[in-house]
Amino acid sequence: MRKTLNMRLKLFDYNLPKNLIAQKPISPRDHSRLLLLDKHTGEIEHKHFYDIVDYLHAGDVLVVNNTKVIAARLIGKRADPPTGGGGRVEVFLLKIQSPQPPFIKGGGEVWQCLVGGHKRKENLKVEFTQRLKAEIIKNNNDGTWLVKFNKKGAGFMKIVQKIGRVPLPSYVKRQDSTRFAGVSRLDSARLAARRVASLQNDIRNYQTVYADDKKIGSVAAPTAGFHFTPALLKKLKNKGVQIEYVTLQVGLGTFAPVKVEDITKHKMHLEWIEVDKKTLANIIKAKSEGRRIIAAGTTSVRTLESAFKQKPEKNYAAWTDIFIYPGYKFKIVDAMITNFHLPKSTLLMLISAFVGREKIFKAYKQAIKKKYRFFSYGDAMLIV
Repeated sequence: MRKTLNMRLKLFDYNLPKNLIAQKPISPRDHSRLLLLDKHTGEIEHKHFYDIVDYLHAGDVLVVNNTKVIAARLIGKRADPPTGGGGRVEVFLLKIQSPQPPFIKGGGEVWQCLVGGHKRKENLKVEFTQRLKAEIIKNNNDGTWLVKFNKKGAGFMKIVQKIGRVPLPSYVKRQDSTRFAGVSRLDSARLAARRVASLQNDIRNYQTVYADDKKIGSVAAPTAGFHFTPALLKKLKNKGVQIEYVTLQVGLGTFAPVKVEDITKHKMHLEWIEVDKKTLANIIKAKSEGRRIIAAGTTSVRTLESAFKQKPEKNYAAWTDIFIYPGYKFKIVDAMITNFHLPKSTLLMLISAFVGREKIFKAYKQAIKKKYRFFSYGDAMLIV
């Protein structure tokens, strides 16, 4: 039975100056700062991310999440007869319905979505560019809608990646906003070009360098991986660090606030994870030999701790709603790379479970004093 004493939400709160919320990434990626934290002693050092080569050793297994962020924000317009068109509608893809609802006939596929715009309703038809069309078919009465598209499979995803916009967290501010209303015809050509360039930069930056085109499906990125470059990964491999890939499709719920004072009563959202049998075998072998398993990001941590609840012997694919908070006993992860997380977030609770709340908050206090950059585009921490 996990101890749940003093698991009050306010214990995971802290004050962060707004100027420390990173609005864009450092370039090159591996020049972000790195706070080293010894989980046993609480000792802290201040480095840069490229110094991580000195702290990962031959035989270590670095586990990264290879998911790719989907361009989930689709901007279209109403196509209601008899007017033939109308106001702006934003459709935010959350996850494909699997299996597809039995009442759906014909081609295309159905997604669970958020829908923005005036007069949202069932049977509303929406038109996008690239001949993509959609129909709102059901209000799920939980803030989401079922939306049927006229395309499916790889063809649908190709269009989405072409016309959609990468969803950024709400704390990352853009002149045109992360809701991507599009460039107004009233804008000057110079301003329009600047906005388009900003969108293109985010499409490029809000992905890890190892994101796999076959693993598209996240609506938020595994941001601890942002700091790696191809050159840095090559250095680690040349040193003898073994790199393994897992998949967790990050859902919108990753940004969902904890609303209960007793955090043990919080219900985590479901996210899809995949680990192939070769990776599972390699990790089991490394653990048996006493080698370290180093997870890049909380998504990799949640994937590993979910997959190894038992001893899987074949490809592992399942939904997880694992919630890790202080008192949790880690089975697989020995060290962790992570960013600096929002107050009262489940991610902050996870790393508090890994290190201890007091040590984490001491480290965060140091990071604020040293003016580290926080959240998705911010600096990193290595916990060993």
